Amino acid sequence: MKKLLKAFAAGLLIVSMAACASTETETTDETMDSTTETTETEQEAEKVTRKIGVSIYKFDDNFMTFYRNDLQAYFEELSANGDVQYDVTIMDGKNDQAEQTNQIDNFIAQGSDALIINLVQSSSASSVIDKCEEANIPCIFINRQPTDEDMTAKDGTDYEGMYAYVGADARQSGKMQGSIIANLPDKGDINGDGVLSYIMIQGDPENVDAQYRTDFSISEYKALTGLEVNELDLQRGDWDQTKGQEIATNDLTKFGNEIEVIFANNDGMALGAVQAIQSAGRVVGEDIYLVGVDAIPDAIDKINAGLMTGTVKNDQESQAKEAADLTIDAINGTKLNEPNHVYMVDYIPYTGE
Repeated sequence: MKKLLKAFAAGLLIVSMAACASTETETTDETMDSTTETTETEQEAEKVTRKIGVSIYKFDDNFMTFYRNDLQAYFEELSANGDVQYDVTIMDGKNDQAEQTNQIDNFIAQGSDALIINLVQSSSASSVIDKCEEANIPCIFINRQPTDEDMTAKDGTDYEGMYAYVGADARQSGKMQGSIIANLPDKGDINGDGVLSYIMIQGDPENVDAQYRTDFSISEYKALTGLEVNELDLQRGDWDQTKGQEIATNDLTKFGNEIEVIFANNDGMALGAVQAIQSAGRVVGEDIYLVGVDAIPDAIDKINAGLMTGTVKNDQESQAKEAADLTIDAINGTKLNEPNHVYMVDYIPYTGE
């Protein structure tokens, strides 16, 4: 009996010691977790915060949706891995210049350290630059290029080098569209009459990108093939898929098999044309060709499925990173002095090959 009592007491002692050890371990773990959380909080508190105001001309533009998402993600990555916290506010300009101007005024009034602006109207660049100069904050324009006159207006002043444009040369994208058609086995001349008959679905004619893509796609095609061209129609689609579908539908009804190629200034309008082509019973690659610009995922899928001939990648990820990096450089006092303060990223043709 005594032996049993001793054994029982010894067991209780072991259990008690184990419980104490467990409690000490849990307490230590909780303390470590608490210390880690406190340290991370302190590190966040120690970071310098920079406020960046971003205005996109309209949120429901296919390409600019991917662009602003990449821009947001890159600033978040920089915030997570660096010594500076970037507080980025992105606003929808709603394709209304008055709305965007109000957003810019609010960003400045709220003490933003820099602005990134995708202009509703390229002609508004001068007034935006003046506002930012008065507030003495950097401004980076993206996607819609101001004129060289606007971009050099502050040269020789204290504000020189505090603003820039990041984009891709739309002349290059137009040339690549023309090259895609020129390099087809039949050069796009499906009926073999020595003339390329086409329709052009244009973006916003005020936008220099729309002007360049419209002009250079055709001039490059002619230079590469030596063939004549016949513009059956040119309509303004405002970068919009629904308008692209409406224009293509009307033209396919009006011109029928005369249309050999549809050029669209962007993939959004080209995707609308895909729907119109299918409804008209035409077959891309057999009795009609279709090219766009941007290489958004939906367009890539259509090309891979044989429903579009090709597109030209407007590298929004690289442009977003360049815009963010230049914004940070300007905040830190680096002068942005590329020729005419313009920073370009190359386009890339895509035909599924």
